[in-house]
Amino acid sequence: MGSIFAADSPLMRTLTRIADVMILNILFIVTALPVITIGAALTALNFTAMRIATGTDRTITGDYLRSFRSNLRQATAIWGILLGLAAVLVAWYGVISALVTDPVVQFVLFAGWYILVFLAVVMTLWVFPYLAKFEGSIRETLRNARLLSWRHPLTTLFALTVIVLCATVTVFSPQATGYGLLWLLIGFGGIAVVDGTLFARIFDRYIHSSEEG
Repeated sequence: MGSIFAADSPLMRTLTRIADVMILNILFIVTALPVITIGAALTALNFTAMRIATGTDRTITGDYLRSFRSNLRQATAIWGILLGLAAVLVAWYGVISALVTDPVVQFVLFAGWYILVFLAVVMTLWVFPYLAKFEGSIRETLRNARLLSWRHPLTTLFALTVIVLCATVTVFSPQATGYGLLWLLIGFGGIAVVDGTLFARIFDRYIHSSEEG
Protein backbone atom coordinates (compact mmCIF):
# COMPACT_ATOMS: atom_id res chain seq x y z
CA MET A 1 0.00 0.00 0.00
CA GLY A 2 2.82 2.37 0.81
CA SER A 3 4.25 2.15 -2.70
CA ILE A 4 0.94 3.23 -4.25
CA PHE A 5 1.13 6.56 -2.44
CA ALA A 6 4.85 7.10 -2.98
CA ALA A 7 5.72 10.43 -4.55
CA ASP A 8 6.96 8.81 -7.77
CA SER A 9 4.17 6.22 -8.11
CA PRO A 10 1.93 6.30 -11.22
CA LEU A 11 -1.07 7.22 -9.07
CA MET A 12 0.63 10.17 -7.41
CA ARG A 13 2.11 11.40 -10.70
CA THR A 14 -1.37 11.29 -12.24
CA LEU A 15 -2.93 13.14 -9.31
CA THR A 16 -0.14 15.72 -9.44
CA ARG A 17 -0.78 16.31 -13.13
CA ILE A 18 -4.50 16.71 -12.52
CA ALA A 19 -3.73 19.26 -9.81
CA ASP A 20 -1.38 21.08 -12.22
CA VAL A 21 -4.10 21.30 -14.85
CA MET A 22 -6.57 22.59 -12.28
CA ILE A 23 -4.12 25.31 -11.23
CA LEU A 24 -3.59 26.19 -14.89
CA ASN A 25 -7.35 26.39 -15.38
CA ILE A 26 -7.77 28.80 -12.48
CA LEU A 27 -4.93 31.00 -13.69
CA PHE A 28 -6.47 31.19 -17.14
CA ILE A 29 -9.93 32.11 -15.88
CA VAL A 30 -8.61 34.81 -13.54
CA THR A 31 -6.36 36.45 -16.15
CA ALA A 32 -8.98 36.22 -18.89
CA LEU A 33 -11.71 37.92 -16.85
CA PRO A 34 -10.74 41.47 -17.91
CA VAL A 35 -11.62 40.32 -21.50
CA ILE A 36 -9.00 42.60 -23.06
CA THR A 37 -6.33 40.24 -21.71
CA ILE A 38 -7.87 37.10 -23.22
CA GLY A 39 -5.18 37.01 -25.93
CA ALA A 40 -2.36 36.98 -23.40
CA ALA A 41 -4.26 34.48 -21.25
CA LEU A 42 -4.70 32.12 -24.21
CA THR A 43 -1.02 32.42 -25.06
CA ALA A 44 0.04 31.65 -21.50
CA LEU A 45 -2.51 28.82 -21.33
CA ASN A 46 -1.07 27.19 -24.44
CA PHE A 47 2.53 27.82 -23.37
CA THR A 48 2.05 26.12 -20.02
CA ALA A 49 -0.14 23.35 -21.46
CA MET A 50 2.52 22.43 -24.02
CA ARG A 51 5.13 22.33 -21.27
CA ILE A 52 2.91 20.05 -19.20
CA ALA A 53 2.25 17.84 -22.22
CA THR A 54 5.97 17.47 -22.93
CA GLY A 55 7.06 17.21 -19.30
CA THR A 56 9.21 20.34 -19.49
CA ASP A 57 7.24 22.47 -17.04
CA ARG A 58 8.94 23.98 -14.00
CA THR A 59 6.22 25.51 -11.90
CA ILE A 60 2.74 25.99 -13.34
CA THR A 61 2.27 29.47 -11.90
CA GLY A 62 5.78 30.60 -12.83
CA ASP A 63 5.56 29.30 -16.41
CA TYR A 64 2.12 30.83 -16.88
CA LEU A 65 2.89 34.28 -15.50
CA ARG A 66 6.20 34.49 -17.37
CA SER A 67 4.47 33.81 -20.70
CA PHE A 68 1.58 36.12 -19.82
CA ARG A 69 3.86 39.06 -19.07
CA SER A 70 6.23 38.57 -22.01
CA ASN A 71 3.43 38.24 -24.59
CA LEU A 72 0.92 40.67 -23.12
CA ARG A 73 1.37 43.48 -25.65
CA GLN A 74 1.57 41.38 -28.80
CA ALA A 75 -1.13 38.91 -27.77
CA THR A 76 -3.49 41.77 -26.89
CA ALA A 77 -2.91 43.37 -30.30
CA ILE A 78 -3.61 40.06 -32.05
CA TRP A 79 -6.72 39.56 -29.93
CA GLY A 80 -7.92 43.00 -31.02
CA ILE A 81 -7.32 42.14 -34.68
CA LEU A 82 -9.27 38.90 -34.32
CA LEU A 83 -12.15 40.72 -32.64
CA GLY A 84 -12.15 43.22 -35.51
CA LEU A 85 -12.24 40.36 -38.01
CA ALA A 86 -15.14 38.79 -36.11
CA ALA A 87 -17.01 42.09 -36.18
CA VAL A 88 -16.56 42.33 -39.96
CA LEU A 89 -17.87 38.80 -40.44
CA VAL A 90 -20.88 39.46 -38.24
CA ALA A 91 -21.62 42.66 -40.17
CA TRP A 92 -21.26 40.79 -43.47
CA TYR A 93 -23.78 38.19 -42.30
CA GLY A 94 -26.21 40.93 -41.30
CA VAL A 95 -25.89 42.69 -44.66
CA ILE A 96 -26.49 39.47 -46.59
CA SER A 97 -29.52 38.58 -44.46
CA ALA A 98 -31.06 42.05 -44.70
CA LEU A 99 -30.26 43.24 -48.20
CA VAL A 100 -29.78 40.22 -50.47
CA THR A 101 -33.09 38.73 -51.58
CA ASP A 102 -32.08 36.64 -54.57
CA PRO A 103 -31.73 33.05 -53.23
CA VAL A 104 -28.91 32.11 -55.61
CA VAL A 105 -26.84 35.18 -54.79
CA GLN A 106 -27.58 34.74 -51.11
CA PHE A 107 -26.47 31.10 -51.24
CA VAL A 108 -23.16 32.05 -52.91
CA LEU A 109 -22.48 34.86 -50.47
CA PHE A 110 -23.31 32.71 -47.45
CA ALA A 111 -21.11 29.91 -48.80
CA GLY A 112 -18.21 32.37 -49.03
CA TRP A 113 -19.03 33.62 -45.54
CA TYR A 114 -18.92 30.13 -44.02
CA ILE A 115 -15.61 29.39 -45.72
CA LEU A 116 -14.06 32.58 -44.35
CA VAL A 117 -15.43 31.87 -40.87
CA PHE A 118 -13.91 28.40 -40.94
CA LEU A 119 -10.54 29.74 -42.09
CA ALA A 120 -10.62 32.42 -39.39
CA VAL A 121 -11.47 29.85 -36.71
CA VAL A 122 -8.68 27.43 -37.63
CA MET A 123 -6.17 30.26 -37.85
CA THR A 124 -7.23 31.42 -34.39
CA LEU A 125 -6.81 27.84 -33.17
CA TRP A 126 -3.12 27.98 -34.11
CA VAL A 127 -2.22 31.61 -33.52
CA PHE A 128 -1.90 31.64 -29.73
CA PRO A 129 -0.04 28.30 -29.47
CA TYR A 130 2.31 29.60 -32.19
CA LEU A 131 2.84 32.87 -30.33
CA ALA A 132 3.53 30.88 -27.16
CA LYS A 133 6.29 28.93 -28.90
CA PHE A 134 7.90 31.32 -31.40
CA GLU A 135 8.89 34.95 -31.66
CA GLY A 136 7.99 37.17 -34.59
CA SER A 137 6.00 40.15 -35.71
CA ILE A 138 2.21 40.21 -35.54
CA ARG A 139 2.04 39.83 -39.30
CA GLU A 140 4.39 36.83 -39.27
CA THR A 141 2.48 35.22 -36.42
CA LEU A 142 -0.88 35.52 -38.19
CA ARG A 143 0.56 34.35 -41.50
CA ASN A 144 2.37 31.36 -40.05
CA ALA A 145 -0.65 30.34 -37.97
CA ARG A 146 -2.75 30.39 -41.13
CA LEU A 147 -0.19 28.34 -43.06
CA LEU A 148 0.14 25.79 -40.25
CA SER A 149 -3.61 25.32 -40.12
CA TRP A 150 -3.52 24.38 -43.83
CA ARG A 151 -0.35 22.27 -43.77
CA HIS A 152 -1.51 20.12 -40.86
CA PRO A 153 -5.21 19.53 -41.52
CA LEU A 154 -5.50 16.40 -39.37
CA THR A 155 -4.04 18.15 -36.34
CA THR A 156 -6.25 21.17 -37.01
CA LEU A 157 -9.41 19.08 -37.31
CA PHE A 158 -8.62 16.95 -34.26
CA ALA A 159 -7.85 19.96 -32.06
CA LEU A 160 -10.99 21.71 -33.29
CA THR A 161 -13.07 18.57 -32.76
CA VAL A 162 -11.97 18.33 -29.12
CA ILE A 163 -13.15 21.90 -28.50
CA VAL A 164 -16.40 21.51 -30.43
CA LEU A 165 -17.29 18.22 -28.72
CA CYS A 166 -16.69 19.69 -25.27
CA ALA A 167 -18.77 22.75 -26.12
CA THR A 168 -21.54 20.61 -27.62
CA VAL A 169 -21.75 18.38 -24.54
CA THR A 170 -21.88 21.48 -22.33
CA VAL A 171 -24.75 23.00 -24.33
CA PHE A 172 -26.87 19.91 -24.97
CA SER A 173 -26.03 17.87 -21.87
CA PRO A 174 -25.04 20.39 -19.19
CA GLN A 175 -25.45 17.85 -16.40
CA ALA A 176 -22.47 15.95 -17.84
CA THR A 177 -20.22 18.89 -17.00
CA GLY A 178 -21.85 19.62 -13.66
CA TYR A 179 -23.62 22.59 -15.23
CA GLY A 180 -20.36 24.32 -15.97
CA LEU A 181 -18.50 23.24 -12.84
CA LEU A 182 -15.99 21.13 -14.80
CA TRP A 183 -15.10 24.17 -16.92
CA LEU A 184 -14.29 26.10 -13.75
CA LEU A 185 -12.24 23.23 -12.33
CA ILE A 186 -10.36 21.76 -15.26
CA GLY A 187 -12.10 22.34 -18.61
CA PHE A 188 -9.95 24.99 -20.29
CA GLY A 189 -6.69 23.60 -18.96
CA GLY A 190 -7.61 20.03 -19.85
CA ILE A 191 -8.48 20.88 -23.45
CA ALA A 192 -5.31 22.97 -23.77
CA VAL A 193 -3.15 20.06 -22.58
CA VAL A 194 -4.79 17.60 -24.99
CA ASP A 195 -4.42 19.97 -27.95
CA GLY A 196 -1.02 21.12 -26.67
CA THR A 197 0.32 17.61 -27.08
CA LEU A 198 -0.43 17.85 -30.80
CA PHE A 199 0.82 21.39 -31.25
CA ALA A 200 4.08 20.68 -29.41
CA ARG A 201 4.86 17.75 -31.72
CA ILE A 202 4.28 19.87 -34.82
CA PHE A 203 6.33 22.78 -33.51
CA ASP A 204 9.21 20.48 -32.52
CA ARG A 205 9.47 19.30 -36.13
CA TYR A 206 10.08 22.85 -37.32
CA ILE A 207 12.50 23.58 -34.50
CA HIS A 208 14.54 20.46 -35.23
CA SER A 209 14.53 21.06 -38.99
CA SER A 210 15.75 24.65 -38.51
CA GLU A 211 18.51 23.46 -36.17
CA GLU A 212 19.63 20.82 -38.68
CA GLY A 213 19.54 23.38 -41.47
